[in-house]
Amino acid sequence: MFWSVFEPCALIKPFFECILNNFSTQFLRDSMIENHFGKTFKYILEQIEKRKGLVFLVIDPPDQTPEEAGIIAKLAEEAGIAAFAVGGSIGAQGSTLDKTIKQIKANSSLPVILFPGNIATLSPKADAAYFMSMLNSRDPYFISGAQTASSIPVKKMNLEPIPTSYLVFEPGKAVGWVGQANLIPRDVPYIGVAAALAGQFMGSHLIILESGSGAPSCVPVENVKAIASVVDVPLIVAGGVKTPQMAFDAISAGASIVHVGTAVDDVHKNKAKALKLMKEFVLAAEKGGQNRK
Repeated sequence: MFWSVFEPCALIKPFFECILNNFSTQFLRDSMIENHFGKTFKYILEQIEKRKGLVFLVIDPPDQTPEEAGIIAKLAEEAGIAAFAVGGSIGAQGSTLDKTIKQIKANSSLPVILFPGNIATLSPKADAAYFMSMLNSRDPYFISGAQTASSIPVKKMNLEPIPTSYLVFEPGKAVGWVGQANLIPRDVPYIGVAAALAGQFMGSHLIILESGSGAPSCVPVENVKAIASVVDVPLIVAGGVKTPQMAFDAISAGASIVHVGTAVDDVHKNKAKALKLMKEFVLAAEKGGQNRK
C-alpha cells in the first residue's frame, strides 16, 4: 500500500527503500547499544573518562550495622568514592543486606553495586550487580551454574547485570577456598593475561583481579600491566589494596578501579580517620590514572 504512491516513478522506489532500510538498521543498532549498556555501567565509564582512576568502597553487611554503613556511605561520598560494592561474603544476604543498602541509599546518591558472595546476595534495593563468572574455578557451579540459577531473579528484581569476569589470584584467601579456584600464580603474568582475554572475548564488561579480602597485598603491578596491555575493558584490582600507594601503583599499571574495604573497615568507627583515609585513596587513584601512559 505504501509503495503504491511511487508506482509512476520506478526510479524513486529503490531510493526510498534504501533510506528506510538504513534508518531501520541504524535505529535498531542504536537501540541495541542503548539497551545493552545500563545506567550504572555508563556511569562507571563516564567516571573513568573523567577521573581516570576510581575507588569503589566495599561494604560487607555482616561487618557493621546498617546504621554504621549509612554513616560510612555519607563520608565516602564526601571523600570522592565513586560507588559502593556491597557484599563479598557468604553472610551478605536477606534482611541484613536489604537494611544495609537502604541505609547506604538514605545517606548517599552513589550507585550501589552488588558484589555477590553467593546467589543469595541479591536485593532489589541495589542499582546493579556484578554478574560474575569465576573463570578459574574448578567447579562449574561458579563458572556458569550460579549465574543460571540467579538470572531470572536478577531480571525480576530489575537489577542491572554487569557481565564480569572474576579472576582469583594467589593467595585467594576465603574466596579462593569457597570458589575452589585454581589460583592464578602471581609470578606468571601470561596466565592472568590469557584468562582476562578469554573473559573479554566471552563478553565481560569488567574484569576483577582478586587476591582475596584481607590478602597481604594486591595483584602485582607486573600482572596488571601485562593484562592491561591486551584487554580493552576496565580492570578492577580487588583484595589487598591496603594503602593509597598500592592504589596509585595499581591504577598507574593499567587498572581503572580499585576496591577498598578492609583498610577503611579497620578505622570506620573513627569518622575523622575514615574520611581522611578515603580521601587519600581517592587522590592516589586519580593521580595514578593521570600517571598512566
